[in-house]
Amino acid sequence: MNLKKSLLIIIAILLIDQLSKVYIKTHFVLGDSVEVFSWFKILFIENSGAAWGAKLSDFLPISEPTGKLVLTIFRLFAVAGIGYWLYDTIRKESSQTLILAVCLIFAGALGNIIDSVFYGVIFSDSYQQLATAFSDEPYGSLFYGKVVDMLYFPMVDTIWPDWMPYFGGSTFRFFEPVFNIADMAISTGVGILLVFNKKAFGKADDEIPAEEVA
Repeated sequence: MNLKKSLLIIIAILLIDQLSKVYIKTHFVLGDSVEVFSWFKILFIENSGAAWGAKLSDFLPISEPTGKLVLTIFRLFAVAGIGYWLYDTIRKESSQTLILAVCLIFAGALGNIIDSVFYGVIFSDSYQQLATAFSDEPYGSLFYGKVVDMLYFPMVDTIWPDWMPYFGGSTFRFFEPVFNIADMAISTGVGILLVFNKKAFGKADDEIPAEEVA
């Protein structure tokens, strides 16, 4: 896979990711949801932390704003590193499986970093109101944006039987996390690397000796 095809994949994912986020941000109030199917809902939430909503301030003795800034800067370095990894795999003409996986991971990471860096200065608050773009009263500042999540798949939403020890009577939901297109791209890319590990890190297709193909 060459650089041109890789860029097309990245741009396509970024467009879908950002268009979906901007639409949700400007048409949904925070917490609004729409049921598409019983097992799939569009639910607007914002994530100011890392995966699963975790925050550095939950684990380190630092303030929440400081933790947010550190996390955003870390993401910027991570995106730069993944970008170099992608460039290197294309330059070395690595397997198409590896290049595709890294493209997905890079596009997803870049999609979320756009939220973290810029959304705070672009949009107004979504709390009890529709946000507006390029607002005179943005909800945050540069590097303090929140990631927009909206895809929710509560495929199982039930209550544990009362006779069960500890869990009895409590709510059980699967799948609980709310995520976005960028998260899907990252997860898919990582999944490809895990499932097709040998193919991803093996020889490129055109480097396989003829006797191995026969």
